[in-house]
Amino acid sequence: MKGFHFTRYNPDDERSRFDQLLDIFMQLLTYTSGELSEALSWMSELDKKYQLTDDEYGMGDFIEDLRSKGYIKDDGETGQIKITPKTEQGIRKKSLEEIFGKLKKTKQGDHRSFKPGQGDESSPETRQYRFGDMIEQIDFTESIRNAQINHGIDSFQMGEDDLSIRETDFKSQTSTVLMIDISHSMILYGEDRITPAKKVAMALAELIKTKYPKDTLDIVVFGNDAWPIEVKDLPYLQVGPYHTNTVAGLELAMDILRRRKNPNKQIFMITDGKPTCLKIGKRYYKNSFGLDRKVVNRCLNLAAQCKKLKIPITTFMIATDPYLQRFVQEFTEMNHGKAFFASLDKLGAFIFKDFESGKRKTVY
Repeated sequence: MKGFHFTRYNPDDERSRFDQLLDIFMQLLTYTSGELSEALSWMSELDKKYQLTDDEYGMGDFIEDLRSKGYIKDDGETGQIKITPKTEQGIRKKSLEEIFGKLKKTKQGDHRSFKPGQGDESSPETRQYRFGDMIEQIDFTESIRNAQINHGIDSFQMGEDDLSIRETDFKSQTSTVLMIDISHSMILYGEDRITPAKKVAMALAELIKTKYPKDTLDIVVFGNDAWPIEVKDLPYLQVGPYHTNTVAGLELAMDILRRRKNPNKQIFMITDGKPTCLKIGKRYYKNSFGLDRKVVNRCLNLAAQCKKLKIPITTFMIATDPYLQRFVQEFTEMNHGKAFFASLDKLGAFIFKDFESGKRKTVY
């Protein structure tokens, strides 16, 4: 019997074999913290199990294409192969597509406030000139039209009453510090918590860089101590044999934001555990058994200081322990911030929605 056979449309069928393998390669680099040899080893194992390549296009062809297209390069000093900045950006873009693509379309995040005035985008509305308006705001086309209507073409003249001003929409700018917990508990109990945190950080960085270039994003990691890292370092981020010095992370985040000129400042903190460490002078005060009041009180004091400085803290807690959640609630109440008890698969959606909703605030 003749007829038509319909199958489900798969857009991947139209993509080249290289592009399909590149997606897997980018994911593996995130999981291996940028270890190229380990990622390629995993790809070979996946190829054996799922036949990712064939006689026409093998894994050797893929590696050669990675080199020719600028994703990997040979290190002349060590003789090893390493990934390039193009690959680092590709990982960020992939993270952005993976996380942001899951979110429902919304009008939130257009980065505008509801306050007209000097700004970056012209508004279609015009109004009559008022004393103090800038010359740059004058809509000369509309003003000439008004002068012709009011005075006629034969005796053309333009007065103050003819001038029309075009409003511009003020776009708020935000300085954000993203704090990432890299203590040992982020990979304990057979659950990888650091990889979702890295993906969110890379996606947020790529979003700000491409859509909100006037915003600033700083990344702070904290274990026994806290230190800033560059966005390009995110794919290589790993946990260490650290306790959780939340105080050091908050102090560094506050110090960074003090130097930012934007009026809107905020801290996002991704953590899965309780604060267990302080640095007093040159020694570390540690207590991993329960919530130590000495450590907790320092955290709460910093939350209160951030409140005075008008720096809201949004905590994304990847833990379900009731006593830890109570601590986060107390910390949040002290700061008047927000808290989300997020599962790993929804962490990105929580952070992106909260970040973009913050763009709608009006700056006076």
